[in-house]
Amino acid sequence: MEPAFPAVISLASGYGDFPNPPLALARAQAALTGGQLPLSPTAGLPELREALAARFRARGAAVAAEQVVVTAGAKPALFALLNVLLRPGDEVLLPTPNWFGFPGLVEKAGGTLRTLPLAAADQYALTPETLRAALTPTTRLLLLSNPNNPTGRVYHRAELDALLAVTREFPHLRVLSDEIYDGISFGPVPVPSLLTWPDPLGQHIVVNGFSKSLALIGWGVGYLVAPVAVARACTDWLFATGAAVPVPSQRAALAATEEAASITAGLRTRLAPARAYLLQALTALPDVRCAVPEGTYYAFPDFGAYLDPAHPTALASASFFRELRAAGVELVDGGSCGAPGFARISCAVPEPLLREALRRLAAALAARRAVRP
Repeated sequence: MEPAFPAVISLASGYGDFPNPPLALARAQAALTGGQLPLSPTAGLPELREALAARFRARGAAVAAEQVVVTAGAKPALFALLNVLLRPGDEVLLPTPNWFGFPGLVEKAGGTLRTLPLAAADQYALTPETLRAALTPTTRLLLLSNPNNPTGRVYHRAELDALLAVTREFPHLRVLSDEIYDGISFGPVPVPSLLTWPDPLGQHIVVNGFSKSLALIGWGVGYLVAPVAVARACTDWLFATGAAVPVPSQRAALAATEEAASITAGLRTRLAPARAYLLQALTALPDVRCAVPEGTYYAFPDFGAYLDPAHPTALASASFFRELRAAGVELVDGGSCGAPGFARISCAVPEPLLREALRRLAAALAARRAVRP
């Protein structure tokens, strides 16, 4: 009997189908059954902050626990930082394609977003010359994601060396690196953290979390690492606007931090066959181009050849993805990430769903080719 599939299969989610790490569940359960729950300091449990700092120190970074602030997910960490760092008129420079959530956060924090489009043709390279030309006296923040969501591009040491030589020319500038997919990398060397570079001017800030690389989906734990003054200002902002992350979630996060190497290795092993199948299926689609992503569990193919040239690109892209959804497969419209006509496709779904979704995608594209003039 053929399996029953949903009417619409989504490959658009930013969350995988990963099981919770057993030790994390055990630690949370122990916290829940140990009597009245203790309250956490706003910045997070001291032992979790120290464990996170120690993890960075093991990679060569000079990080102290007081630089770490635990938040209710990575998005609150980003929002706290933006509210602390930005003043009216301050500009945030965002290389694109990039995560579709950044513009809304910048806007709500009162900043002005300016995009810096990068090209798939040269694998989304960001050169020092391009960066220097884009920076202005009002650019307060350079916002990076590494590995990049949605492209899967990883920026390695030589590239970042050159870029950070430029940012040091602008002492008023902060560099914020979103590294939440840092454990999901299929390249020959680990993803470098911004914190492993010398930071004499106190410019470097990192945001990370536990839902992507460490399988704590739905637990609501993220964190930021910043110069001490910025970390304290973010803690004050969080104290005034919310509450500390519940202790059971932090206990689970501490367990995941302690077992990070084995958890990320397990996720990569789990994802590798689905990733290979997705890339193979995309290669077989006529007129579809897709660079091989090094990180994340996404591919970011170019479906531009299938857009209606009679309409503006953004509108044609939105219409195309509505048609795909009507055909039973949901993808992220790259227009929301600054790249109309491209699609973010996740392979972090059960294999039968992935295969059926890609079958539907191929059929929808074939039907579209059949009616094109």
